[in-house]
Amino acid sequence: MTKSLTITRPDDWHLHLRDGAMLKAVLPETARHFGRAIIMPNLVPPVVTGAQAAAYKDRIMAALPAGMSFDPLMVLYLTEDTDPADVAAAHASGLVTSVKLYPAGATTNSASGVQDFDKVRPVLEKMAEIGMPLCLHGEVTDHEIDIFDREAVFIDRILDPIRKATPGLRVVMEHITTKDGVDYVKANDADLGATITTHHLIINRNHILVGGIKPHYYCLPVAKREEHRLALREAATSGDARFFLGTDSAPHVDPAKESGCGCAGCFTATNTMALLAHVFEEDDALDKLEGFASKNGPAFYRLPENKGTLTLTKQDAPVTFPDKIHSDDGPVTVFDPGYPVHWTVT
Repeated sequence: MTKSLTITRPDDWHLHLRDGAMLKAVLPETARHFGRAIIMPNLVPPVVTGAQAAAYKDRIMAALPAGMSFDPLMVLYLTEDTDPADVAAAHASGLVTSVKLYPAGATTNSASGVQDFDKVRPVLEKMAEIGMPLCLHGEVTDHEIDIFDREAVFIDRILDPIRKATPGLRVVMEHITTKDGVDYVKANDADLGATITTHHLIINRNHILVGGIKPHYYCLPVAKREEHRLALREAATSGDARFFLGTDSAPHVDPAKESGCGCAGCFTATNTMALLAHVFEEDDALDKLEGFASKNGPAFYRLPENKGTLTLTKQDAPVTFPDKIHSDDGPVTVFDPGYPVHWTVT
């Protein structure tokens, strides 16, 4: 039985750091284990220009505790007014790694997102030309579409037409939650990849709703049926290089999560690597964890792998994770998988 596993230092290809006091509180939780992260731009106001991305990166680096190393990979928020030239210049400078497409109203702070996809076609064409990846939140927002079907409808109605209309566009389907998403990635070429979150490998929609509403399991895209969770686990543990880790770790203070209209997001930065070791061991795939967490993402983004390593150790007694991370804005609850975990980062 494996008791210790050393892997290349992992990266997080989908992360929310927020800003201000929250940024200062949660950044060390990621930097402790991860070398880099794709930083989501859905602040208020959103990060839409190269200048705004540079200023946000400066704030992130100023919040990084002394002695920690971390490289934030900056992302621009795609709007219908985004300037293709600004995107290309920010990418050429090395400042910005990708652009994020949010359908308007799809998730937290997405009101500035895209409604008319024809209006962003010049940006997508420029990105295809320069090889810049597009990260997207793959859900439609039509009220008549059931929330559990919105990812599958997005693939058919929006994603597939965008890819066919923009040959060479490199796309990351972020936080896929369905077998439909898994199957779409598998059926396409290497220009399409997908991130999978830690929590979507662990919970299905029953965990949110059975026995009372569990606000700290509520996320967007919302967790789906068990058949979809199992499809995600098969994809993550398969060794297929098109699937890689993007935690979508999304901190909200407890009053915002536990209110009458609770915010969407699971905060997993603190214990993701231990939880992944548990999941991959359960599926007899510990040998595939390094690919999923440390190698597949850099390969897709055409970046070098990290130089350092991370060691996971399995102990006899269950590991105790902190219940909450404390910020000057208020407490943030750490994701609880609901079962004992024996892996820890050492």
